[in-house]
Amino acid sequence: MTTLFTSHQLGDLTLPNRVVMAPMTRVRAAAGGLATPSMAIYYAQRATAGLIVTEGVQPSLIGQSNPGTPGLHTVEQVDAWRAVTDAVHVNGGRIFAQLMHGGRVSHPDTTGVRPVGPSAVAAVGDVFTPSGPRPAPAPRALDTAEVPEHAESYARAARRAIDAGFDGVELHGANGYLISQFLSSNANLRTDRYGGSVANRIRFAVEATAATAEAVGAHRTGIRLSPGGTFWGVEETDVPELYTALLTELSRLHLAYVHLEATVSEDVLLDLRRAWPGTLVMNPVVPMGPKQTGRADADHWLRLGADLISFGRAFIANPDLVERLRTGLPIAPVDESTYYQGGDAGYFTYPAYQHTA
Repeated sequence: MTTLFTSHQLGDLTLPNRVVMAPMTRVRAAAGGLATPSMAIYYAQRATAGLIVTEGVQPSLIGQSNPGTPGLHTVEQVDAWRAVTDAVHVNGGRIFAQLMHGGRVSHPDTTGVRPVGPSAVAAVGDVFTPSGPRPAPAPRALDTAEVPEHAESYARAARRAIDAGFDGVELHGANGYLISQFLSSNANLRTDRYGGSVANRIRFAVEATAATAEAVGAHRTGIRLSPGGTFWGVEETDVPELYTALLTELSRLHLAYVHLEATVSEDVLLDLRRAWPGTLVMNPVVPMGPKQTGRADADHWLRLGADLISFGRAFIANPDLVERLRTGLPIAPVDESTYYQGGDAGYFTYPAYQHTA
């Protein structure tokens, strides 16, 4: 019987358990998008996870969403990440880099350039900038001839990730960022081959994923999706049709995994699981919602056919989360004020469970 602590073969990797550390923005990178020694400690502390997926990493300068986030588009960034991947591997872990192009969810004060998107439609809400929250600006709509360059940026960053010692990459196709914007029916108002019909709206996601799989191997490539999610004001029409079509195309690539967020009804998610023949990572709780994933959520989705379960916030305050889940120890609460404040407090300062006499 499959449990959260049964091993799983993921490409060339044997995962010792089915617990995945979900990607979470922590804005602790140094100037220039460089990974830091503190980041090495943070990820290494959590290396008992079957798989770690990092915070979103920008594949290009124009793809940067938030200040304080790391990149994989310069030689210096690659060099800085090696200390992180080495630390995770020394502690016996496996780590994928999440490649995140923010698209319209960005600001010139952060990158020095105007954001781009499928159409000149601003995201809903304030974006983070070095001087504080600012209204999301209208992006510049990409010309048809420019779109493949942005799809290819994921592949270039993936090559750098492998050079930096990562075991693979996850494309961030969720939560209102660039791939999600192309899937959207209100952020994407295009009338060319990248907009309108379902077949056209999934094209960018498929091209970016195919380019990445070709660059580093399908067995090292995953993608995260949030079907029906409304992050940053995106909307999607025909969600079951859209994501069934997308997963059907992605299935031809033989990817390492698809990572689904529970942003649509369970019935639809089960239909999507049937449309995806490969490894499924399930994130049972909506990101930024009021609830964090627990053992009961994980067991429920394993019974429904998920292969791996990703835990987000629970990993922040519980570096030893796998052991706590295995033995039924209490899950420590997280101090939300330290999510994005920078510094080491609330980052790698949470202790493992302390047994009292």
